[in-house]
Amino acid sequence: MFRKLLAGIALGALATLVAVPVSAQTVDDIIAKNVKARGGLEKIKAVKTTRTVGTMTLGPGMEVPFTMELKRPNSMRMEVVVQGMTIIQAYDGKVGWQLNPMQGRKDPEPLPEDALKQIDLQADSIDGPLIDYKAKGSTVELMGKEKVEGSDAYKLKITLKSGDILYDYIDADQFLEVKMDAKMKIRGTDLESESSIGDYKDVDGLMIAFAMESWQKGSQQRQKMTFKKVEMNVPIEDARFKMPAAK
Repeated sequence: MFRKLLAGIALGALATLVAVPVSAQTVDDIIAKNVKARGGLEKIKAVKTTRTVGTMTLGPGMEVPFTMELKRPNSMRMEVVVQGMTIIQAYDGKVGWQLNPMQGRKDPEPLPEDALKQIDLQADSIDGPLIDYKAKGSTVELMGKEKVEGSDAYKLKITLKSGDILYDYIDADQFLEVKMDAKMKIRGTDLESESSIGDYKDVDGLMIAFAMESWQKGSQQRQKMTFKKVEMNVPIEDARFKMPAAK
């Protein structure tokens, strides 16, 4: 298409025309286009709570239902039903806790400090790590383009306030997130994970990914999450995220 439009233009002029949009593509440009592709900052910020229902795989042939609730500014609750027992992980923005009856636990327990890093990221997933990244104490660098499942994607390096690193891949055409890699220090060891993101659907004017597949780098075992229903701005009490007292 460009060859037809630019036929006859001198090579020097062509080089100038091509160089302008490439050099103008900055981190903030890409983030702005990503936010617009998702539905716009105003609509994203208007979402105060979400409730997602779906299924996840915990191993070969083992698929279980889950429910995840998010509430601003930074609360999260995940419930997974395994063999009739409900496992809970939750975070109220300060305290993270879990209840796992499969391990014979009857009372909720605080999450280990390292686990809070991951749950804090999940709790911020209404906005995601790119929106207001400076206010969160993060830095973002453009690392160029890479192929993700055959398509060009911008690779953004996000250095979190904690020092942990995320690599966010934004599709160069649709400007939606297609992949996320993480390098986090857990119990003194660097652990690397990868996530493939896709199957976007329009929910109340926002583009939401309904499929995610995650795995530890170098591992053959993968965890798949498939969303069946996403609700926004549903009433959720703050008490849902608070750690209950022991029975």
